[in-house]
Formats: sequence, C-alpha cells, structure tokens
Amino acid sequence: MTRSGAREREETPIKIESEKEQAMESSSITQPTTPAEAARSLFEGIGRHELDNAEQMWSPDAVDTFVAVGEFRGLDAIVGFFTELLAAFPDMEVETERILSDGSWTTVQWHASGTFTGAPFLGIEATGRRFEGLRAVSVAEWDDQLRIRQNTIYWDGADFARQLGILPPTE
Repeated sequence: MTRSGAREREETPIKIESEKEQAMESSSITQPTTPAEAARSLFEGIGRHELDNAEQMWSPDAVDTFVAVGEFRGLDAIVGFFTELLAAFPDMEVETERILSDGSWTTVQWHASGTFTGAPFLGIEATGRRFEGLRAVSVAEWDDQLRIRQNTIYWDGADFARQLGILPPTE
C-alpha cells in the first residue's frame, strides 16, 4: 500500500530480445516454453512458409485482426488467410526485428518482402510487382498452451498496395 492507501501495482519485468539474441537462442529451442519463444517460432514458420503446425500456434477460436485487411476468426479462417498470402507471394520473406514480452502478451516488430507473382490475393490478381521492407507490429495474447488467443497486426496497407501497383503512387 502507498501512503494514499492505494495498492501498489506489481510490475512484471519486460524482456526485449534483439535479433542477434533471438538467432543465438533459436538453435537451442525445440519446443517453446514462453510466449516470446512461441512468437519467434511462429514467425520463423511463416518465413519458411510452413503452416503444418498451425493448430499448435493458434487456439481454435483465435482472432487475427489485420488492421488494413480485416478480421479472421477461428483457426480455419486464419490458416486460410496465410495459405492465400503465401500462395500469392511465393518468395515472401519474413524477419523479426525484436520481440517484447510481458506476461501472456508479446509485441513483435517485423518486416517482410515478396513478389506478387502467384495466386490472387484478397480477390486481386497478381501484378508481378515486388514489395520491399514492409514494416509491421503484431500484438498477441497467448493462452496457457502457448497458442495465440488474439493478435492484432498493424502495418501500412497503403504502402503495401502502392508498391504492388494496386494504388497509385504518392506524388
């Protein structure tokens, strides 16, 4: 209690991992034991275009909200979105820059690049154009089985669309 009678909030330490620390640790991690490790594993899997273990990464009733695209509810909808994304951008690369972890929550700063040469994406035919350095932040809550409960992805959808030739360039 403080002098004013209010309870002091117990602070949970926040851990920030650099890309170098993540790379050094990732070779020794087999099964995630923390939300930060689970987040790293998820992004590495997406970067390798592997969705085979999706049921281990998202809870059945998970919600992924892509601010510039929409909301995907449930494992099937989320896997469907990523399957479509990776089919549209067959050379897509995803890299984490840093992971911030606080209890059951993670914040991942990441970037991606890829070429729109594959299948249609969100009803848009491939343009053959490449996007580079798309920066984004994902804020996720993890359940006690280290599966995503909810995830909000913030990214510049207009820049993405401009790079792909879907929107006109800014002048």
